[in-house]
Amino acid sequence: MALQLKDIQAPIAQEMIEFEKKFRSFMKSKVFLLDQIMGYIVKRKGKQIRPMFVFLSAGLTGKISESTYRAASFIELLHTASLVHDDVVDDSSYRRGFFSINALWKNKIAVLVGDYMLTRALLLAVDNEDFDLLKIGSQAVREISEGELLQIAKARNLDITEDVYYDVIRQKTASLIAACCAMGATSSGCDKETIGRMKDFGLNVGMAFQIKDDLFDYGNEEIGKPLGIDIKEKKMTLPLIYALNNASKGEKRRIIRIVKNESNKPKKVQEVIDFVKKSGGIEYAIGVMNEYYEKAQEILKSSPDSIFKDSLSQLIQFTIERSK
Repeated sequence: MALQLKDIQAPIAQEMIEFEKKFRSFMKSKVFLLDQIMGYIVKRKGKQIRPMFVFLSAGLTGKISESTYRAASFIELLHTASLVHDDVVDDSSYRRGFFSINALWKNKIAVLVGDYMLTRALLLAVDNEDFDLLKIGSQAVREISEGELLQIAKARNLDITEDVYYDVIRQKTASLIAACCAMGATSSGCDKETIGRMKDFGLNVGMAFQIKDDLFDYGNEEIGKPLGIDIKEKKMTLPLIYALNNASKGEKRRIIRIVKNESNKPKKVQEVIDFVKKSGGIEYAIGVMNEYYEKAQEILKSSPDSIFKDSLSQLIQFTIERSK
């Protein structure tokens, strides 16, 4: 039977309800337009997997405190800001099946809204003197920005190697989940060694999470993003990188030419998807994803048994088994 988020969330169900209230209050603004947009964002929130990582990490390593709520809010504000900015960068009109902020209020407002949420997160930590949380969160902001720019720079020549791909997803995605686990542990008042271990745990989870996300590009079902969107945006993901590395020179040139010049044609995008599937790119990426999953589970094993440990184990299983 497939894992359900509500079951995984059981040990922190009350905390998540309380978090919802606190997060809504953190999103409030005196500017009507901003408050209107914040309300739209809150109503269309995702699965809130990242705040769950914060609370479960805090429960695993010590006690959930007021600082944990602020850490979860910091992460959710930062994550949402990055999504709003991503939609502007990618010129995307939809997010999780709803209109994106830039589609409804245009790019200028979307950029400012993303900036507001990022600033709100930083001030939340500063105002409460959560300087350890601020340091972890600020490092994640830097890494996310660097990862996005590295991906854009490499996409121009389509010269991303496997190593560069891992650098990109470590910075763009894994750094934020690593920050969730490190901030959760920090808020519980545990020692630096445990915080470091939880950060490493989150990094491995994040790597597996992003590879799973990239695999959706080659699926056959309706998900959070349109199929083939990475190919259309000339993003080199692991299945495609592997397939190109194992293709003949002629075939490699042909596929790169399609991605560079014809990725706006659905038939051509399907050609690339078929090429990747035929080359074993999907199976290879699943294998790598499972390696990161196993590393995360191995790190988790060193923690004392608890309901939080069980839920974290199930949550990382959920991240690689989810259907969207």
